[in-house]
Amino acid sequence: MIFKSVGEDRPYPDHGLVSTRDWAGIPPRQVRLEDLVTTKSTLDLSALLSEDSTFYGDLFPHVVRFGGELYLEDGLHRAVRTALHHRSIMHARVLDLDAKGGAGVGR
Repeated sequence: MIFKSVGEDRPYPDHGLVSTRDWAGIPPRQVRLEDLVTTKSTLDLSALLSEDSTFYGDLFPHVVRFGGELYLEDGLHRAVRTALHHRSIMHARVLDLDAKGGAGVGR
């Protein structure tokens, strides 16, 4: 199994980070694919196969820590691409909603 589980939605509260610029303040760190719960159950194959899939977006996937779980909010195609290259770890920006009652970043 690539991911811990496959979800259909975001079970955590709205965190207010909308744009790539909002996420840019969170330094990337390593995460294990097997620790991630996806928030989407479908993958856009054109995003997976595109050579310039990060040209207009963040180079790093966006992950939200909530309730002790790591939810892959954005970057499913990057995570699958990582797995297809036989790697189990990728760099992602992790917003930690568990820290300080739900308002912390990074970890």
